[in-house]
Amino acid sequence: MPDKKILAVVGATGAQGGGLARAVLNDPNSKFKVRAITRDVNSEKAKALKKMGADVVEGNIDEEKSINKAFKGADLAYCVTFYWAHMSPEREVSNTHNLAKAAKQAGIKHAIWSTFEDTREKYPISDTRMPTLNGKYKVPHFDAKAEANHYFTDLGVPTTFLLTSFYWDNLIYFGMGPKKGADGNYSITFPMGDKKLPGMAAEDIGKCAYGIFKLGNELIGKTVGIAGEHLTISQMANILSNVLGIRISYNSVTPDVFRSFGFPGADDMGNMFQYKRDYEEEYCKVRDLGFSRKLNPELMTFEQWAQLNKSRIPLA
Repeated sequence: MPDKKILAVVGATGAQGGGLARAVLNDPNSKFKVRAITRDVNSEKAKALKKMGADVVEGNIDEEKSINKAFKGADLAYCVTFYWAHMSPEREVSNTHNLAKAAKQAGIKHAIWSTFEDTREKYPISDTRMPTLNGKYKVPHFDAKAEANHYFTDLGVPTTFLLTSFYWDNLIYFGMGPKKGADGNYSITFPMGDKKLPGMAAEDIGKCAYGIFKLGNELIGKTVGIAGEHLTISQMANILSNVLGIRISYNSVTPDVFRSFGFPGADDMGNMFQYKRDYEEEYCKVRDLGFSRKLNPELMTFEQWAQLNKSRIPLA
């Protein structure tokens, strides 16, 4: 049997990278060996991956030399950045450049770059329908990734550009779960109107990425989108109600109101939801459900995800 190809996974202890690492490590027939790249090789998540059979190595995408060393000798790479850890578009672009240069230097045969659309193609900076942030972005955590796509193509790195979807896990970790109002009733608050929001389990992003790598060179040079389901927020609220056994309603607000909530990143998130709402048809179409399920036959629905995680969804 030929030697397994080395798959370098950036952010292997995070949501996307962790999902990919586990998908490969749990497959007894995998043709890949996981090199789990993380800032902290002594974390509990890193130790768990090592126990599963991963080669855990230190790597910091803020430091070019560090990520070059982490990629050295690898055949494939999953590249992702961590915007919400620092919320700096400039750092996002710099991190992506470091990843692309490291992939080029290592001679990576196939990279997946986890990116997003550039919302400024729909909302130019001069467009007053949506506030401009940081002087030159509409949705910084989308636009900065898109702005950096060219590093991979300019350097000639064989790349699949992967457009992901809203993590349903945000209902657990990002404070977007059900909240109790003054009347004692629970609701989830989004500025999506009656439009559908493509979403998925964070773990399934990694499984879909594994599906892309298993296809070999088929998707190199292509931009592909993935999602688990396209649901309105009302549909999500109804599913949560059934799973959690309490009535949860949809508190529909305007993007302006959402931006005014004032938590870190509220303006960025408000703009993001406005973009998804206003361009629902196009945004959903790119995130094809049939294609996603072909990549990952175990793709979860929202109800399946909610059943699996109902004890972890906080009721604030």
